[in-house]
Amino acid sequence: MPDDSELLQLTRKALPDWPRAMALEAIVKGGSDRRFYRLGFESSTEAGVILMVYTMARPDNPRFVPATYRLAGLGVQVPRIFAHDAEAMCVWVEDLGNVDLHAYREEPWETRRPLYQATLTEVAHLHSVDAAALSTEDIAEMELCFDEALYEWEQNYFLTHFVKGFSGRDTSTPEFAKAREALQSLRCHLASLPRGLVHRDFQSQNVLIREGSAWLIDYQGVRPGLAEYDLASLLLDPYVTLSDEERDELLAWYASHTGRDLSAMHETYLLCAAQRLMQALGAYANLSRNLNKPHFEQHIPVAVERLKTVYQGHPMLKALLPLLGE
Repeated sequence: MPDDSELLQLTRKALPDWPRAMALEAIVKGGSDRRFYRLGFESSTEAGVILMVYTMARPDNPRFVPATYRLAGLGVQVPRIFAHDAEAMCVWVEDLGNVDLHAYREEPWETRRPLYQATLTEVAHLHSVDAAALSTEDIAEMELCFDEALYEWEQNYFLTHFVKGFSGRDTSTPEFAKAREALQSLRCHLASLPRGLVHRDFQSQNVLIREGSAWLIDYQGVRPGLAEYDLASLLLDPYVTLSDEERDELLAWYASHTGRDLSAMHETYLLCAAQRLMQALGAYANLSRNLNKPHFEQHIPVAVERLKTVYQGHPMLKALLPLLGE
C-alpha cells in the first residue's frame, strides 16, 4: 500500500479543486483489511473527507464504489463519493463523522428507539428490491447471492473455525449426524425463499448517526438475500444488548413499516438468526485465532448464548444444540 506522503499526493491529484491536503489521521476500527484515514486540509471545506485504501485480498473490496451508487439510487443514505482511483485502489468519500449506532448502546431505550427505526427505514429500501427482476449486469456488480451454496459456505466457516478450531469438536462423528442434517434443511429452506437485497453485515458499527438520521456504511457486500438476515444481524448484534421486548417491538415496527406479515417474518427471522450468528462465531474465532485480532474473542460468549436461545426457539434448529457443547 502507498505510504502517507504518497497518499497525500494522490489526494491532491484526485481533489484538485479542494484546499491542499496536509495530514492523515488513521482510523482503526473493525476487522477489515482496508485502511481508513480522516483527511486534514489547509483550510476548511464544505464537507470532510475519508480516504479508504483497499486491496484485492477480498473480492468485495472493489465493489464499494458501484454499491454506493446502487444504494444511493435506491434512496438509501450513504456517503458521497468525491473521487476514485482504481489503479491506486483509493476512494475519497464524505466524512459523516465517527458516531455510530453502537455509541448509543448505553443510552435509554427512549433515545435508541428512533435511531433503530431510522436505521431500519434505510435498509428497507434495499429489502424492497425484487432480486428476481435484477439484470445480469446488476448481479455481476454484486457479491454472490445468498443461495444454498453460500449458506453452506457460512455453515462450514462456523464448523471449521468455531466448532472445530475454537471448541475442538469433530462434527464428522455419528453423534453430530442429526446436526448435519439440520444444517442441510436450514440452508435448503432459506435458499427456497424469494430474495430482496441485503446489506450482509448489518450491525451497529456499520450505521453512522448524524443529526438523528442513519447512514449506512461498509455495504460493499450487498447482494440478493433475505431481509430477515439483515434484521437478525442488527437485532442480535453481539456488540450491543437489546431486550427481548425491544427486539419484538422493532420487528413489529419493521413489519408495519414494510407491510409484511409479522408471524411469517418472525419464523424466517429465527432461521436467519441461526445462520447469521453461526457466521459471526466463525468470524470471531477466525479473526481472534488466525488473523491476530484477539479482541474479537470477547464477543464469543454473548454470540454463543444468543445462538443457543435461537436454536431452542425453532423445531428445525434444536438438533443443532450439540454444536455448542455443554
